[in-house]
Amino acid sequence: MAAAKTPPGATGTGGSKGVKGSSRLNGPGRLGGSFRAIGRALHLPVTGTARGIRKATHAHGAGESGLGKLIELHGVNGAGDVMITVALASTVFFSVPTDEARGRVALYLAITMAPFTLLAPVVGPLLDRLPHGRRAAMAGAMLARALLALILSGAVVSGGLELYPAALGVLVSSKAYGVVRSAVVPRLLPPRFSLVKANSRVTLGGLLATGIAAPIGVGLQQIGPRWPLYGAFVLFVAGTILSFTLPPKVDSAKGEDRALLAADEQHLHGPHRQPVKRPGLRTVGPAVTHALAANAAIRCLTGFLIFFLAFLLREHPVSGQSAAVSLGIVGVSAGVGNALGTAVGAWLRSRAPEIIIVTVVAGVAAAAITAALFFGAVMVAALAAIAGFAQALAKLSLDALIQRDVPESVRTSAFARSETLLQMSWVLGGAVGIAMPLNGTAGLAVGAAIVGVGWLTTVRGLIDSARRGGSGRARVA
Repeated sequence: MAAAKTPPGATGTGGSKGVKGSSRLNGPGRLGGSFRAIGRALHLPVTGTARGIRKATHAHGAGESGLGKLIELHGVNGAGDVMITVALASTVFFSVPTDEARGRVALYLAITMAPFTLLAPVVGPLLDRLPHGRRAAMAGAMLARALLALILSGAVVSGGLELYPAALGVLVSSKAYGVVRSAVVPRLLPPRFSLVKANSRVTLGGLLATGIAAPIGVGLQQIGPRWPLYGAFVLFVAGTILSFTLPPKVDSAKGEDRALLAADEQHLHGPHRQPVKRPGLRTVGPAVTHALAANAAIRCLTGFLIFFLAFLLREHPVSGQSAAVSLGIVGVSAGVGNALGTAVGAWLRSRAPEIIIVTVVAGVAAAAITAALFFGAVMVAALAAIAGFAQALAKLSLDALIQRDVPESVRTSAFARSETLLQMSWVLGGAVGIAMPLNGTAGLAVGAAIVGVGWLTTVRGLIDSARRGGSGRARVA
């Protein structure tokens, strides 16, 4: 009986051990589990967003071909560029009175874009000589802008003259990246993907990233003028690393040659082409060059509208709104139109691209004429949206023509040359916009004349080309 009894202290001791073990499991263990749950909850938006982006960019074979990585790289590029744009716009445009701002922007154009206009024709041929180093060229363009962003971070505070050469370097590096990116896309086409669909995805990825980064850049600007440039530095460093994650086939130049943008029917590609002294140069056919002229007219119009409306809306903002808000409305309208044009471009990929180009150029000319006759806030926003839509859709149609009419051996070079010419057209339009007096009706009439001349000079050639089914040669897949 005595042995059967439990000693008075035994229960307490046993109970104490049990309680101690339970507290070890339910105390710190439960606390650690709570911390892990909180960590997962905080981590989920970041990882979930990253997984969502990766799923979208890598869909339909884009991940396996490498196109998904290019989409992500282009998104980083767009976000970095908009950060620099926010910083420079605040320094050159918004920080001084209107009259002084106009002189400073004109000086900015003269010091940066005039030299760029001279350098732009060199970019395409120079990159033609680097077919085995496209990843390095893209990484170099990213790294150059990262370093220049740090230089600009000091210049925007001190107001030093280094602002202008640094801005020129950013501009040239950005355009060099754009030319290389256009040449890279054909190497990364997934199965059953057309070139216009691939370009639509890349462009849309850049637009979405720009739309996300723009308000972040404005928020950083409120902290200090340097901060958007610090953000650009981080983004471009990330872009430098991402450039080298592209597939090695990006650097392959097997079977490629250089293209000359000319519509000389006697020197078209084909098995019966006569030997020439410069066998590396080819023509791309009349349909491509006519489409390029129409695209140049639209790009010239968009450059004109950016600079002309920037000063016009600063001096005469939308009723009841500040200059910044007025410009924001126009910018958002243009961005929405551009995104819509990119989406529609993929849907219309099987239609005749010549007819699409003729139609959208006529539409933007009509919109410019209407906005000039009935000048007002709504019409300006509508014109910005239509111009953005037309620019995106016309560019995608030009891509489709290059895919159809230009042999693969010179297709990447044709992209490089056409992109350079379009960028030069944008510069020309911007210069005209700076020189115009701030009269809305007169300014938009000039814009309508710009795109109207481009439409009239190309419509006949494009329609004739469409009726003949292109340049009369078999399509190149």
